[in-house]
Amino acid sequence: FFRKNKEANPLLVKGLGFLLRKNKEANPLLLRGQSHFCFAKTRRQILCSCKGSRIFASQKQGGFMDFFNEELGLKIPGHVAVILDGNGRWAKQRKMPRTYGHKVGSQVVEDMLNIVDDLGVKYFTVYAFSTENWKRSQEEVSTLMGILRWYLKDCVKKSMKNNVRCRVIGRKEELSPDIVQSIENLEEKTKNNTGLNFTIAINYGGRDEITIAVKKIAADVKAGKINPDDITEQTITDNLDTRELPDPDLLIRTSGEQRLSNYLPWQLAYTEFYFTDTYWPDFSKEELIKAFEKYNKRERRFGG
Repeated sequence: FFRKNKEANPLLVKGLGFLLRKNKEANPLLLRGQSHFCFAKTRRQILCSCKGSRIFASQKQGGFMDFFNEELGLKIPGHVAVILDGNGRWAKQRKMPRTYGHKVGSQVVEDMLNIVDDLGVKYFTVYAFSTENWKRSQEEVSTLMGILRWYLKDCVKKSMKNNVRCRVIGRKEELSPDIVQSIENLEEKTKNNTGLNFTIAINYGGRDEITIAVKKIAADVKAGKINPDDITEQTITDNLDTRELPDPDLLIRTSGEQRLSNYLPWQLAYTEFYFTDTYWPDFSKEELIKAFEKYNKRERRFGG
């Protein structure tokens, strides 16, 4: 699992073996690159070398880790979640229809996937379409669905090329059959990829997600599969759409709005927030680094 180059060999572990992600005693750390693994015991810190740049990994609550990018001199959050806001207003400023802003915004998502991967982010989750967005004009919704159709098909080829694993969360069953088929194809084709984990929230609402989870748990209680006294926070987490993902370390919302808009309310309990006036179509690598710089100034205590 380690590079043969001694200088790049990140870690020597006695009795190295395959460890499950949910094992409380150990968590896998997927290094940026081609599926090289090292393993960190709980509360242990690792100093390793990868592609000539030192990466500092420290265990956090939630099970994932920050990476130190020596070139930038910054800790890189393991999981970044984004509310892609301001597409319509960006287009209006340019005297263009709102739909044009969404088209440009979708390209920025493509660009950002390469950028976050290069910087060392391991999980990237975007809020593409909420359960409330159906209230928008028929023209805008139709355009958004059209962009989604194109994006899901285009994403398969690019994700396979770049070793990206894709997931979609939300009420997928309420989307058009052809979109559901494209989602299933994307998830199936990329399920064994070991690079960046890219999650798209489509027809997603945080309260709805929690409500569905509670109903599943209630059904298990009724069926005698679980005792009410045994229900924990982890029980709820295990029934959410994001059960395979660590909680976000950093939330970014563009366009100047400072609210969650029903996005991942359970998962963002201890996430650091960064709000910027920049509209999503103008969001760039420089803007992302600004967010990381703010993140590095935060002291994360997780209530301790």
